[in-house]
Amino acid sequence: MHNLLILSILLPTIIISILAFRSPELFDKLKFNPAHINNSKEWYRFFSYGIIHADFLHLTVNMYVLWSFGRLIIYDFREIFDNLGNLYFLLLYIPALGVSVIPTYFKNRGDYSYNAVGASGAISALVYVSIILNPNMSMGLIFIPIPMPAWFFGGLYLAYTIIMSKKENTKIGHSAHLWGAIYGMIYLLLIEPRLYLWFLSQVF
Repeated sequence: MHNLLILSILLPTIIISILAFRSPELFDKLKFNPAHINNSKEWYRFFSYGIIHADFLHLTVNMYVLWSFGRLIIYDFREIFDNLGNLYFLLLYIPALGVSVIPTYFKNRGDYSYNAVGASGAISALVYVSIILNPNMSMGLIFIPIPMPAWFFGGLYLAYTIIMSKKENTKIGHSAHLWGAIYGMIYLLLIEPRLYLWFLSQVF
């Protein structure tokens, strides 16, 4: 059953992303553009940008991570929260899309040239929730498959993301990655703080 919930997010994202590849008008209507949001009050863009992607590689990587980590989280959430597991997963993923780009909105709301697309902020939230739930599982980058404990990988990647988010003119939304991760970790702390005691007991 947990696969169905993931598919209900994954399949529409794939379909709409592919449609947007072929339709510049659709792409422009859905992308995250802080100036459009600020001046035209198009608040839906805080979420619609997460269902379109820059290219097939961007889409493939995000959907692979969504499928891999999403199923793991839903399984764990159902074990922990029983019938509320699915709801808690949706409350993790969907708000993460909006929360992860709030700092970017305030930084760029006067810049019509700034655009962002992709579910990376929400994906980052999933990854860091997975790390808290399974700190000793093996993790590594897709293109650099050097396995390491999840808690160690998470620390390294979080430090990298903090550094890169302070740099200007990067084509990767490091700020969204950072704030998506922060949202995921705070969200888990709010719904079940004892999971952090579990995390610490496993790491130390």
